[in-house]
Amino acid sequence: MGVLKTEVIEKMQDLVENCMGDSNAACSSTCPMNTDVKEYVKLIGEGKGEESIKVVRDKLFIPGILGRICAHPCEKACRRGEEDNPISIAYLKRYVADNFDNPEDWDLLKEEDKNKKIAIIGAGPAGAQGAIDLAKKGYSVTIFEKLPVVGGMMRVGIPEYRLPREVIEKEYSILEKLGIELKLGIEIGKDISFETLKNDFDAILVAVGRQAGRVDKSLENSGAEGIFNAAEYLKEISLTQNFEKSGKRVVVIGGGDVAMDCARSSKRVSGVESVVSIPLEPSFESMPSSNHEIYGAVEEKVDFKLGYGIERILVDENNRVTGLEIKKCISIFDEAGNFSPKFDMDQKEVVEADTIVFAIGQGVDNSFDSEKKLLTRRNGTFEADNLSMQSVSDEKIFVAGDCASSFIVVEAMAEGRRAATSIDRFLNGKDLLEGRSIENEGGYATKLHLPVEYLPEGWDAAEKVKRVIPASLPGETRIKSFAEVEKVFTKVEAEKEANRCLQCECKLCMKECIMLNDYTDCPKTLFKDYLEKGYDHIDAKIAYSCNMCDQCTLKCPKEFNIKGNFAGMRSEYIKDNHGKSPMAGHKAIEVHQYLGYSKLFNTTNKAPKNKKTKYVFFPGCSLPSYNPEAVGNVLEHLQNKLNGEVGSLLKCCGKPPKALGQDDLFKERFKSVQDELDKVEAEVVIVACQSCHGIFNAYSKQKVVSLWELLPEIGLPESQIGVGKGSDVKFNIHDSCSIRKMTSIHDGIRWIVNELGYEVEELENSREKTRCCGFGGMIVPAVPEVASKVMQRRAAETTTGHMITYCAACRESMEKGGTDAQHILDLVFGEKYTKSKSMKRNSGPVKQWMNRYKSKIELNKRG
Repeated sequence: MGVLKTEVIEKMQDLVENCMGDSNAACSSTCPMNTDVKEYVKLIGEGKGEESIKVVRDKLFIPGILGRICAHPCEKACRRGEEDNPISIAYLKRYVADNFDNPEDWDLLKEEDKNKKIAIIGAGPAGAQGAIDLAKKGYSVTIFEKLPVVGGMMRVGIPEYRLPREVIEKEYSILEKLGIELKLGIEIGKDISFETLKNDFDAILVAVGRQAGRVDKSLENSGAEGIFNAAEYLKEISLTQNFEKSGKRVVVIGGGDVAMDCARSSKRVSGVESVVSIPLEPSFESMPSSNHEIYGAVEEKVDFKLGYGIERILVDENNRVTGLEIKKCISIFDEAGNFSPKFDMDQKEVVEADTIVFAIGQGVDNSFDSEKKLLTRRNGTFEADNLSMQSVSDEKIFVAGDCASSFIVVEAMAEGRRAATSIDRFLNGKDLLEGRSIENEGGYATKLHLPVEYLPEGWDAAEKVKRVIPASLPGETRIKSFAEVEKVFTKVEAEKEANRCLQCECKLCMKECIMLNDYTDCPKTLFKDYLEKGYDHIDAKIAYSCNMCDQCTLKCPKEFNIKGNFAGMRSEYIKDNHGKSPMAGHKAIEVHQYLGYSKLFNTTNKAPKNKKTKYVFFPGCSLPSYNPEAVGNVLEHLQNKLNGEVGSLLKCCGKPPKALGQDDLFKERFKSVQDELDKVEAEVVIVACQSCHGIFNAYSKQKVVSLWELLPEIGLPESQIGVGKGSDVKFNIHDSCSIRKMTSIHDGIRWIVNELGYEVEELENSREKTRCCGFGGMIVPAVPEVASKVMQRRAAETTTGHMITYCAACRESMEKGGTDAQHILDLVFGEKYTKSKSMKRNSGPVKQWMNRYKSKIELNKRG
């Protein structure tokens, strides 16, 4: 394996560890089931409902249920929510479920029968998910549920006006379609012992819910008639749409979603005349309940006594509740953040009531294991490994859902899936944890976070700021029945809301760089391969396809120096190949370098007439190969304006070997250039080439100045000022990528064009945002197909059909890309340019070297 320099390896490692290119959007990563939210929302926006539901069902078997009752952590994490309003992801999921979910399309494929039996206790979301995954793996699965219905707490803890029962029945029908045996109304520990299950089945998944409600037993009269816990209260209402023991005046204690469910359900119970909610929290904003649940309660005329706790329960002579004495709560938590409410005993009042519902938390139903206590408890739940979900008490038992560590439906499903994966491994004698992670099997915080300036164009348009919410039944109408309150999106509403999605991803470098897309899906993947396999085991063509334009770094929120990594690899390829490039096409560069340092094509001239050679004009390689007359004219103009103290040096600066990674050869070549400058005792080098500017700026003893910075100071030839006025050509300007940060050069070019009198229309990608012409990085002879695509893309950006460049290589690239292009010196020393003069002037190597020789003659004339 080849070894790169330490600094290059460190840069690659930093990129691999921190690149966001393969990171999921926060909506997907935060979803415990890793649902591809971004994709299905995009498909909805495109009007592709049938395709969207397929993406949803790839991970979720209850899309209609989740679209109604999911706590949607995805929405809380939505990037858009940081700027205005998050996407209505749950409502969009319901939209595709209600409109496009066809049971005939459900995936019912199963592996060959494994002749193993799995028992699952509980038909809630965790148990059902585990059952589905195991059945598809070829296991015989039986679900034992003590309720007479499926759905667990979703069925008996969530009111019907939020979750219609037909939705549960439809989506749970997949269990029977997969051949899963459902034994309803069977209570483990009563009808069948837990030990019997252990003996009769190969593995057990315990997925019981939090169906044990709580009442504050510390209060006097807490056992009075008319006092109930939320679990039993909602269960009866869910099964019968009534609560026979309820009176006329109901008070609900608590401020969470369950409390709101109890309060809103009470408004629908026959005979109830008033409902009062009493949370400890002093405001709606501080209540733990979801905002939409609070708003629903307010719309349904639930009365609130915010910020109160119970002093005592009032009863009559028959021990029936008559009311509550409540006291003002002044704080809920102590300084350490522990629950320790304090009250103002001078602020008390009495609330009349004949029914009190405590919604102050629920516990796991562990009655099936109450005698033997075969499962280890931990804070009311069963202790298990967080990833494998295997019980710490018995390797044959796994737990998931409320009885493990989940709090919301989609978390319970994720735990059910993790448990199913572990059961499959357990029964096949495999390691339960190898190669697994929460990132792949549960919700996690993504690395992806895009600064505002990286959000897609138009994201903040006025029509996209407001979140779309579906209509709902009027408050006075909805409390008359248990009919569903919230309506489903219309097609127009759904598509409008879906198109608010930012489609978060950080592949901005991939969108910008043509060459990266030929070799990888993102830089992290590419450089991870380099680190694992070694640069010498990966095609050198990749490193030599980089234009070295830095545009990827410019687009990257973390500003990774990708160009530097490729440059580092090039140096190593050169060492491994005895000082030569491994790319066959670069033999042409060797010829160029041989001639570029040949006396036949080089010349050094002091300033004429015994003047001091304060300045040396260095035209570079590409300009002399293109326009020798312009080279001579520039030198003459400089001598006229700079007191004759200008000499010239025609030679290659050494950029080609530097770009190829021939570091030692570059040092040798540039030293020969430096020796010539020292010989004439130059103080300032005037460069016309942007690549030369970079080289001299980094390595030369002399001060370097760009011709395009200097001309605005000394002026243009008088005869050329205004020459372009009245031309029928409007130009775009292509700025060289190698000087993208040099505003003074950008400004100088525009000053020159303005003085000449030509009109300019700026490109979207100009100045510091300019794109490479395709010539950079010496890729033209080595990887011409990539160079050609880069040239064509840049040339196609012209808005006028005419481009000004200030690099002869850039001019050639623009012309090869398909647009008319002029070097700025064509205009500075030429006649008025018009459309009729537009023509291609690309020439082959022979003509270019003839021009180079002519440039030598032009410089010698004026030396």
